[in-house]
Amino acid sequence: MIYPENFERKIGFTEIRTLLKGRCLSSLGIEWIDQHLHFMTRVEDVRQALSEAREFKLFMEESEDEVESEFFDVREALLRIRPERTFLEELDLFNLKRSIVSVNSYVKAFTKSSDDDDFETTPSAVAEDNADDAVAPPVNYHYPALGKMAAEVSVFPQIIKRIDEVLNRYGKVKDTASPELLSIRHQIEVTTRSISHSLRTIVAEAQTSGYIDRDVSPTLRDGRLVIPVAPALKRKIKGIVHDESATGKTVFIEPSEVVDANNKIRSLKASERREVIRILQELTAEIRPHVPALLESLTFLSHVDYLRALSVFSDVFQCTVLEVKDEPRIGWVEARHPLLQQSLQKHGGKIVPLTVSLRQGQRILLISGPNAGGKSVCLKTVGLLQYMLQCGMPVSADESSVPGIFNDIMIDIGDEQSIENDLSTYSSHLQNMREMMAKADSRSLLLIDEFGGGTEPQIGGALAQAILKRFVENFNYGIITTHYQNLKLYADQTRAIVNGAMLYDSAKMTPLFMLQIGNPGSSFAIEIARKMGIPKDVINYAIELVGKDFVMSDRYVQDIVRDKMYWETKRRNVGMREQQLEDAIAKYEREMTNFQQERRLILSQAKAEAKEIIEGSNAKVENTIRAIKEAQAEKEKTKQVRAELNTFKQELEDATDEDDRIARKIAKIQRRQQRKAEGKPGLRQKNAAEQANAAAKLRSIGTGGQEEASSTAQQQKLAVGSYVRMKGQNTVGRIESMTNHTAKVLFGMMYSQVALKRLEPCAPPQKESTTTKVATFLSKETRDAMHEKKLHFHPEIDIRGMRVDEALTAVSYFIDDSIQLEQSRVRILHGTGTGALRELVRNYLHTVVGVRSYHDEHVQFGGAGITVVEFT
Repeated sequence: MIYPENFERKIGFTEIRTLLKGRCLSSLGIEWIDQHLHFMTRVEDVRQALSEAREFKLFMEESEDEVESEFFDVREALLRIRPERTFLEELDLFNLKRSIVSVNSYVKAFTKSSDDDDFETTPSAVAEDNADDAVAPPVNYHYPALGKMAAEVSVFPQIIKRIDEVLNRYGKVKDTASPELLSIRHQIEVTTRSISHSLRTIVAEAQTSGYIDRDVSPTLRDGRLVIPVAPALKRKIKGIVHDESATGKTVFIEPSEVVDANNKIRSLKASERREVIRILQELTAEIRPHVPALLESLTFLSHVDYLRALSVFSDVFQCTVLEVKDEPRIGWVEARHPLLQQSLQKHGGKIVPLTVSLRQGQRILLISGPNAGGKSVCLKTVGLLQYMLQCGMPVSADESSVPGIFNDIMIDIGDEQSIENDLSTYSSHLQNMREMMAKADSRSLLLIDEFGGGTEPQIGGALAQAILKRFVENFNYGIITTHYQNLKLYADQTRAIVNGAMLYDSAKMTPLFMLQIGNPGSSFAIEIARKMGIPKDVINYAIELVGKDFVMSDRYVQDIVRDKMYWETKRRNVGMREQQLEDAIAKYEREMTNFQQERRLILSQAKAEAKEIIEGSNAKVENTIRAIKEAQAEKEKTKQVRAELNTFKQELEDATDEDDRIARKIAKIQRRQQRKAEGKPGLRQKNAAEQANAAAKLRSIGTGGQEEASSTAQQQKLAVGSYVRMKGQNTVGRIESMTNHTAKVLFGMMYSQVALKRLEPCAPPQKESTTTKVATFLSKETRDAMHEKKLHFHPEIDIRGMRVDEALTAVSYFIDDSIQLEQSRVRILHGTGTGALRELVRNYLHTVVGVRSYHDEHVQFGGAGITVVEFT
């Protein structure tokens, strides 16, 4: 139960509804919000709604571009065709098809199996696969909640196919929809062409005779081709005057030679319309049996529109989908009122999040503090977020919040006095208290602002305490704000009630809008009175009336709150420093463990290499002795062999020196470890860095290869931010990050992972002197060509006399060039003629994304014979 009836307005949910509706794409979603967004008390319903919101947000991040998202409300048109011989107009059919395509697309995406991404589990497919089974196996949907929502929705591929057979991509009936329609339109085209030929001949003769100007061309009036003529010369051309211009300076004459042809066209147009209606009636008859299922599918589409609007709303207000406990519970962490957050952001402010959480056994939070300190905001925040949550919406709170479910939410806030019902402020307050005491139970949440106010303080405080006692006995949950001292004392003595304080900076005399649970708050009445400029003698007299002990007790409360805040801050800082220290120690221990492992590996590799060197030296000596014996003391051969032996000896000594250097490095590292073990904390960070460098050097020495040494030397030259190029190439890039053997290099607008040995340092690229910023991926030739094209581009095209396919090709190229060259406005001269070219051009422009609008040129500059196109 929600009490009172204007509950949504009091907590601000009415504005939330408005914000959601403003983000819907159609009236479908708006109507869904009005009819289905309501307070739920079953935890299963709330969890299902929250799961749908969570999964739809994930779906938008993963697959939004893969589905059709066109929402058209064609329910009224579907209801209108229930009687026989009624039919859907072309636009209604076109919108119906696009809506069905969206339904099919969403159903397919929502019912996709998580076991096989390519497996389609639409409801119809599942029904066919399991027609012979007694019990259908459960489907493991990729989006479980959305899959459950879409499982029973019907899809209509046959209807889409039939509409596509009748309508073209612009939503008009195709010529091929029936043989009769094709024949009629062919006759219209032939007759129109003959009329155009006759009119061109008549216009040419009239221009030669000087009856009309050279730039005059035939135009359409009431569906008939006519010639504009000056009134004074209208008798020079035989025919029927159909119309005149608004200024009276032009009359439109239908020459007598084309009257019969125009009459024939009008008759053919009527036949065309009759045939189109017959086709639409036939198609509508096929759709009529599916109207109930189509309406159900549109309801599903309205739900999708709502979920899409909810996802956008959640992104704007940083809302989170929370886990809900199936019990009454108040557990909000870092909660924010969305409307207050929006208002503060508009004015450059920042909202202060509130943590409102009650421990086990605590059911009522009694908030006290100064006026304008945020008590009412705290109460409304809890009420609004709880209501949003139980409407199945993500809420603006931290994900660590653990809220529960309430069967009832009752609120008493604001002035409800009524002249009609003879209710004062206090009377309306007592009426609300009566309802709460009578109807609230252990699963009810009570939100009461200024508890006990509006009447004589002593009796009001006593009555408020008695009512609060009844709330405790009824096991009600609630958030209550008050200024009464007796209620604060009662809360301190009652386990089920906990005091809370809205903090106030007594030094700066400003509210902090922070809630602290555990201590009562001070009203700061004396301090605020001083700040507001109340005379000192008046304040002193007030202090004497209430007694200094009462004032001092209020001040002691302030001191306790201030000291608690100080020590809480200290405790958080100490805890943070301890965590940082533990993380650093753990990091150094991991590095030492890794270093020990690397050291053992390097030593084993060094021993293996030493063994190979010894074996190689023995073989070398034996080969030398054998060579000397075989040479039989030939001096030149002996000298050569001895030289080779000396060279090998020198290499062996160098290798021995390397081994000694390894041993010295290891001994040095061991001494550093010993100093660290003796407790010299100041050297920890330095030792860790030196150990890492030593390990890197040892790895380089252990391999013993010239290639590794050169790679290390090169790596020392290269650093993050250095300009480099790949060996053998001229493209210059900048190093963004490095590892031991590779670097991430930015070449122009692209990143590439390149081995360090393939890079060499180079000078930074020279910047162009021009002030115009040019994208790096455009060559100079391309930019010059674009500039040249823009200089010679003419913002007007003449397609008069072209065939349909030629005109469409020319216009498409012209519009593409206009968008590419960033034109704001162009003109397409197609003439009036039969109007076919004009319709073709405008149908094409309707499909171009970059076109903002198109319209006829001004009558003085061509009127309907020219289409003006404006781009975004």
